[in-house]
Amino acid sequence: MSAARRTAAAPLLSSDTIGHEGRVVFDDHQSLKVWLRLLSCSTQVETVIRKRLRAEAGMTLARFDFMAQLHRYPEGLTMSVLSRYLMVTGGNVTGLADELEKESLVERIADEHDRRTSRVRLTRKGHRRFDRLAVIHEAWIVSLFGDMPTTDMRQLYDLLGRMRVQLAAHAQTGSPSVSSLPSSQPATTRRRRRSGVTV
Repeated sequence: MSAARRTAAAPLLSSDTIGHEGRVVFDDHQSLKVWLRLLSCSTQVETVIRKRLRAEAGMTLARFDFMAQLHRYPEGLTMSVLSRYLMVTGGNVTGLADELEKESLVERIADEHDRRTSRVRLTRKGHRRFDRLAVIHEAWIVSLFGDMPTTDMRQLYDLLGRMRVQLAAHAQTGSPSVSSLPSSQPATTRRRRRSGVTV
């Protein structure tokens, strides 16, 4: 059976797998529906990768992401930059660096431009470990998206890129305050009929 037929024959998401989209009702704003679908897809992919990394490599996703950032910058990164790239707190970054350093996967070195600041970089052992994991990780991602036509993935990629630009611009101008928003019926007064969700 072709991928298209398998997709068409697949049942609708069940109450056990629908995730964040279970909160959607038919009269919710389209923006909310898109956001919850994006969140659901991201959570599903992350859950699969997290479980596989733990089961097959004995590594957490947080550690993998940490090493992935350092792999892109062989000269190393400061803690503050790592925190910004990973979008986590400085305390979390320090904890991850301490754990990986104990396993000789990363090392701290003095910043050549500021001796008061240290950089973290992968060791040779860390590079070898990550290189092996990166190949496996990519294969997992490819398999998860494998049934999507290439044209659909390119279109989705372009649309998400446009969305990121819009979000970045919005972050510069700020969100409207609650008091400035138009009044509307409270969510509890809406009809709570479930929307039909197809994938």
